Amino acid sequence: MAEPVSFDPNIPNVARMYDYFLGGKDNFAADRAAAEKVLEIVPHIPVGARENRAFLGRAVRFLREQGITQFLDIGTGLPTRSNVHEIAGPGARVVYVDNDPQVLVHARALLEDTPQVRIVRGDLRAPAAVLADAATHLDFSRPVAVLLLAIVHFVKDDPAPIVATLTDALVPGGYLAISHVCHDLRPEAAPAVEQVYQGASAQFTARHSTEVAALFDGLDLVEPGVVNLPEWRPDHPDLVPFKDVGPYFLCGVARKPAR
Repeated sequence: MAEPVSFDPNIPNVARMYDYFLGGKDNFAADRAAAEKVLEIVPHIPVGARENRAFLGRAVRFLREQGITQFLDIGTGLPTRSNVHEIAGPGARVVYVDNDPQVLVHARALLEDTPQVRIVRGDLRAPAAVLADAATHLDFSRPVAVLLLAIVHFVKDDPAPIVATLTDALVPGGYLAISHVCHDLRPEAAPAVEQVYQGASAQFTARHSTEVAALFDGLDLVEPGVVNLPEWRPDHPDLVPFKDVGPYFLCGVARKPAR
């Protein structure tokens, strides 16, 4: 049975705002108005959104090269080009998780004939339930890659216990990938951006780079470590934007070691 879709188009939705930042068309007037307020404060956000998608592609390709064939993508957002299952290719199994009914409807409509993919409704803030649902499609006795891209900064409380629950479920050889906005460069901008998201479907919390790096504690970081999105294994190192400006949108990939 199809999941009922209930939403107020007058409430900005973070998935649709992200779609707007990416130049998409799956957004409403309220989303565009809120997104424009954010752009007044941080004009380069569309660059960050595009770089986040590019990081997703590079990270998934890297993980496939390491032999990973199972992916748990939490906070997947509205489907766009180059989704995880498309990048991972044949033989990969993917579970997409989101708590937004509209995202789920879009995803199911696009992926209903893709048997290696499951789309489930879940919330990062309830990681045990997410893992239980994912386990109906993924085999957690074998390595799984957990992807938390541009989602942890929508968790207001300390996200470390949530991330720990997810990584505790991984066997050695599993991976964690995170991308997260930080406020090191412009700490004065963070409260203004957070204020815009107060009226949206999810709250936004920028963190310091040290807090983002700490989310990988206990794991073995893949080179080059926790860096800005464009600096993580770039396809064209000579064309990296905003190089050496300091932390602003960090990312990393880490492997769970043998105990």
